[in-house]
Amino acid sequence: MEVQLSLPTSAPAFIDPGLVPSISDDECITCLAQAIAEHDDARLAEIASLIGRLAVVIE
Repeated sequence: MEVQLSLPTSAPAFIDPGLVPSISDDECITCLAQAIAEHDDARLAEIASLIGRLAVVIE
């Protein structure tokens, strides 16, 4: 049985400006590292937004 998947070639990046203020890339990486190091589930939305903000830079 062959399964065909249709994956988008690109997806729009979602960044919640309320969670990630205008900060530099270096500040974003520092905030991301701190949030991950704390192992706090309450910060998952912030972590996702920080990763999304960095993904925009990579695109």
